[in-house]
Amino acid sequence: MTFSTPVTTPINYTFADADGIRVFYREAGNPAHPTLLLLHGFPSSSHQFRQLIPLLAEHFHIIAPDLPGFGFTEVPAEREYVYTFDALAESLGHFVDVLGLKRYAMYVFDYGAPTGLRLAVKHPERMTALISQNGNAYLEGLGDAWAPIRTYWAEPSAENRQAIADAVLHLEGTRWQYEHGVSTPEKIAPESYTLDALLMERPGNKDIQLDLFLDYANNLKCYPAFQDFFRETKLPTLAIWGKNDPFFIPPGAEAFKRDNPNAVVELLDTGHFALETHADHIAKRIIEVIHSAV
Repeated sequence: MTFSTPVTTPINYTFADADGIRVFYREAGNPAHPTLLLLHGFPSSSHQFRQLIPLLAEHFHIIAPDLPGFGFTEVPAEREYVYTFDALAESLGHFVDVLGLKRYAMYVFDYGAPTGLRLAVKHPERMTALISQNGNAYLEGLGDAWAPIRTYWAEPSAENRQAIADAVLHLEGTRWQYEHGVSTPEKIAPESYTLDALLMERPGNKDIQLDLFLDYANNLKCYPAFQDFFRETKLPTLAIWGKNDPFFIPPGAEAFKRDNPNAVVELLDTGHFALETHADHIAKRIIEVIHSAV
């Protein structure tokens, strides 16, 4: 009797020193292939791409870092890091330079969008394509779920700050983000939201997240620059969104076509973390829409 060995995708889990930070990242695929930079969102890390990476590694050289304050990236206390989206983008830029990435496509999700798009605006010559999966860049893409955070923006009092912590920064709040709007929540692996919640319990991390919630208001001021970038570059673009996301709603996906008529927009019957339920389909669409263009 003989047994066949299943084909597996080698993924390297390693660190790079960049901007005074020890950045954890996942890498897969042939470096000779087009590079695809995967940028995660709150409250996750590169772990959210665990299903997608093997599906794309035959076609792309994949780099998926954990942003400062997330996952396994280490920020030394002596670095006195100030957690803003400007700072995240600056650190991402240093990371990309350390790895010597000169040209890349970007997959942006949630926090990965304002972080990665800052870098794209700074270095448009490096960008080859864009995938936005619930990665917002338009005011109309902000859903009603932002109401408590908007209150925090308007009045960043200790009371409003605590209200956000009480609503979001715990296991059940994280699980809700994964399961809301999903018709088959049994497909969502519990280690996804459990790992996110566990890492958020590290000393000082909740304050980091609350600082970023407050600073998110500054991302809205960047939207015109992001939209100028879309309009001027007209990059191959796939906006593929979970349409039941309460945070980033379908008009934010449709808006990409306003500035880039060539953008492909697709709405999936799922929630915020669309990769948890639709990784196979999203990978297929990235290969069909993006790979041939880069």
